[in-house]
Amino acid sequence: MSTVAIVGGGSIGVAFCIVFARSGFTVKLYDPDDGRRRAVVPEVRARLEDLQEFGLLDHAPESLLARISVVDKLADAVRDAALVQECAPERLDLKRELFAQLDALVPADTVLASSSSALVASSFADSLHGCERCLVAHPGNPPYLIPVIEIVPAPFTSDNAVRRALELYEAAGLQAVRVCGEIEGFVFNRLQGAVLREAYCLVRDGIASAEDIDRVMRDGVGLRWSVTGPFETVDLNTRGGIASHAQKMGPAYARMGAARGQHDPWTPDLVAQVASERRAALPLDEWDARVQWRDRRLMALIRERNAAR
Repeated sequence: MSTVAIVGGGSIGVAFCIVFARSGFTVKLYDPDDGRRRAVVPEVRARLEDLQEFGLLDHAPESLLARISVVDKLADAVRDAALVQECAPERLDLKRELFAQLDALVPADTVLASSSSALVASSFADSLHGCERCLVAHPGNPPYLIPVIEIVPAPFTSDNAVRRALELYEAAGLQAVRVCGEIEGFVFNRLQGAVLREAYCLVRDGIASAEDIDRVMRDGVGLRWSVTGPFETVDLNTRGGIASHAQKMGPAYARMGAARGQHDPWTPDLVAQVASERRAALPLDEWDARVQWRDRRLMALIRERNAAR
């Protein structure tokens, strides 16, 4: 397996140690702070022991820890890395400085990936000689439990770097999604942000308490979305699929959006595009079987949740 360098020993850096070590990679982590460096191994061990308790490890924690080295020099961490996962704080000046150092230190074919939550690669890597191998790889948190990772190339990122990144993250057991264009917050945080904005508005307007909104999401919308996601959810909620749902519910959602100052109607062309993707994934003659599959997945999930209470 390849070597992965992790730059930054905070919570995301610790989590990525687990992701890559669990998948057989050699991991080298660097953090400029001595206290952070000393804390990494105990924190990784504690999380590995939790994963082992729940049957989510194929190897003993100590054997995975043996794949992880914590070093005190950046050059030692990145020298032989196929991938550098930058996990520094979300500060533009810091990322600019750090990527300039990385660009000068790593081999020409090393992928330089930032764990940025909102900053795009073109904001901190545009002037680098090796900018074509720079991109954002934004994880769910923690990535050893939330396996999606967004691969967000800049306009200058090469196709080869994107392909290599997708291969490496998939080899690490992550579900890598290529985001087709730089946009602040990417897909994950824009979806999360849309829900949060509405949640804050509902509290502000006295419609529901924070606790009740969490309950609606946790035991309602979120429970369903954990099985099917928003598009498949509504596709399976209405006989006739998502086109039928948009016809019936589109006007109501348009009014809700307009009440918040958002004017993004579901146009016929847009609905047709999404419906085409859904029908390619699920022909309507398989709709009933998929509804039964959804219900059985929810039953299994609810059984596990009930057992854990």
